[in-house]
Amino acid sequence: GGREANQVSDDYRYQDGNYEGYAPNDGYYHGGDEPTHEEDAQSDVTEGHDEDDEVYEGEYQGIPHPDDIKEKQKKRAPAMADEYRDRADLMAERMEDEEQLAHQYENIIEECGHGRFQWTLFFVLGLALMADGVEVFVVGFVLPSAEKDMCLSSSNKGMLGLIVYLGMMVGAVMLGGLADKLGRKKCLIISLAINAAFAFLSSFVQGYGFFLFCRLISGLGIGGSLPIVFAYFSEFLSREKRGEHLSWLCMFWMIGGIFASAMAWSIIPHYGWGFSMGTKYHFHSWRVFVLVCSLPCVASLVALKFMPESPRFLLEIGKHDEAWMILKQVHDTNMRAKGEPERVFTVSYIKTPKQVDEFIEIQSSTGTWYQRWLVRITTTFKQVWDNVLYCLTAQYRMNTLMLAVVWFTMALSYYGLIVWFPDMIRYLQEEAYESRVKIFDEEEVSHFTFNFTLENQIHRNGEYRNDKFIGMKFKEVRFEDSLFEECYFEDVTSSETFFENCTIISTVFYNTDLYEHKFINCRLINSTFLKEKEGCHLDFEEDNDFLIYLVSFLGSLSVLPGNIISALLMDKIGRIKMIGGSMLISAVCCFFLFFGNSESAMIGWQCLFCGASIAAWNALDVITVELYPTDKRATAFGILNGLCKFGAILGNSIFASFVGITKVVPILLASSALVGGGLLALRLPETREQVLM
Repeated sequence: GGREANQVSDDYRYQDGNYEGYAPNDGYYHGGDEPTHEEDAQSDVTEGHDEDDEVYEGEYQGIPHPDDIKEKQKKRAPAMADEYRDRADLMAERMEDEEQLAHQYENIIEECGHGRFQWTLFFVLGLALMADGVEVFVVGFVLPSAEKDMCLSSSNKGMLGLIVYLGMMVGAVMLGGLADKLGRKKCLIISLAINAAFAFLSSFVQGYGFFLFCRLISGLGIGGSLPIVFAYFSEFLSREKRGEHLSWLCMFWMIGGIFASAMAWSIIPHYGWGFSMGTKYHFHSWRVFVLVCSLPCVASLVALKFMPESPRFLLEIGKHDEAWMILKQVHDTNMRAKGEPERVFTVSYIKTPKQVDEFIEIQSSTGTWYQRWLVRITTTFKQVWDNVLYCLTAQYRMNTLMLAVVWFTMALSYYGLIVWFPDMIRYLQEEAYESRVKIFDEEEVSHFTFNFTLENQIHRNGEYRNDKFIGMKFKEVRFEDSLFEECYFEDVTSSETFFENCTIISTVFYNTDLYEHKFINCRLINSTFLKEKEGCHLDFEEDNDFLIYLVSFLGSLSVLPGNIISALLMDKIGRIKMIGGSMLISAVCCFFLFFGNSESAMIGWQCLFCGASIAAWNALDVITVELYPTDKRATAFGILNGLCKFGAILGNSIFASFVGITKVVPILLASSALVGGGLLALRLPETREQVLM
């Protein structure tokens, strides 16, 4: 009896450090020729052994259940080779496998629990989402300073404002699609690395064209992170926790807006925070701000190196052992944090779907290196394109089209109004500023030295003889039909200052920025321009910039109540009611904008609108993740988010064009888009009781 026990014990050991009967091609465990109990038990006890022959710490899983033995015996039966089977049969088998995996994976995640691992990943991915929120605000904050620093025209300013959204649109579609083929973690690292590198570079470049290019590529990188972040995090969450914790994750976008506003407020007005190298290279405070805004992205990039790949993605591509080890890591981390380290991870086998389109690796001896890479890249992008088309197949077409309309209408109204609010506040400020203008008619000044600032003044039909303008500044000053005779201008800086229909006789301009275009229909007689100021200059600290930073700060902070409410109610009232209700309430808020005739009223209505609309954004993120299977999830999210950024570009362009003209068109356009999108959202399927496919 003792010898028989020893024999059984020996049979449970590893033999030559290899799996017994493991066939990696189809993702299943098989025994040898003889279906004995000893071999079945040995297969279970060696679970966790990888293809590099390393032994991981694993617990003994016990004698296999008789049902498991029958299942394995059925799999050992001779089967027709896959190459002789119809593709439709293979796809049907894969769909059946995916459905079984979806339910099994849900049970595994519930066994792993929700604890330290998920919260660690929550903060790491939150930093990536925070970087996305920062990117949206950066250009808007630096534009008033950058336009003077780089001599930007109105068209250049408009292009700089839209280029980030264009990059985000392309990045969401491209990198979202790649994440379903190359992996969540790998593509997110690529995305964040692109954003960090080009955001850092953009703070140092001087030319407008290069700066525009850097912001475009930076936007492309961060645009790709958004679809990946939600797909990545959702695959570590159980059904009961998914809606709530994805909503909590959305709060980091709000934190990004608050961070950008606070940094702009504290850095940009300090013009002296920088350095110059000669007359050509200037590093002003707004460039310091751009540099600081890349910190959340860099922090997330570093922390992400210590996070594992999504096990759900690994199972989808047939990497059973890697997925098992990661799930065991999640389980053990959470159990240790709960004070239950003795709890054993009981899962020994996880269903892996049938692999239909294998990615065949090209041998190093085949062709040249660039030919091999070209084949790999072409194959990968073909697979991504197939995924894009799959989202429009009969099974998903209606959901995709309805979601596309909801995403687009939400983005058109939200991003349009977010730009319209600050522009309207500036317009109201300019109206108030112009109402305080001082007008001087027919003044005569001679032998006087001006060495102080002239601001918000109009001088008509004046005469200035033998006057000196030294070390002074003109701000919003106009001279109309005036005479300057034998005057001297030295070290003069001007902003929005013009001379119209003036006569200037025997006057010297030395080291000034009074360029030719500032003299409109003027007669210059025996006048001399010496050593004109080169480049562009930040002439004044704009007092209203502080208000713009405050508006953005309050707008970001106002979504906090909406974030909390949506997180607490997401799994109680459902995603559909959350989207529809939030969009309809936001549409009602738009009508109150008719009463926004002052700066304080506009700020108040902006906060109300942002707070009401955030719940719809959160629910849209959640339902988009849940409606699509794992191998199409990031692709579908990327397509819809790319369409969202296209809506943002249109909203910015359309709404900004009506500032100072009428409020009726922007308000009616935003409210009608929200009502239409909200009513259509009510026809989407509810997903709160659904497992992740």
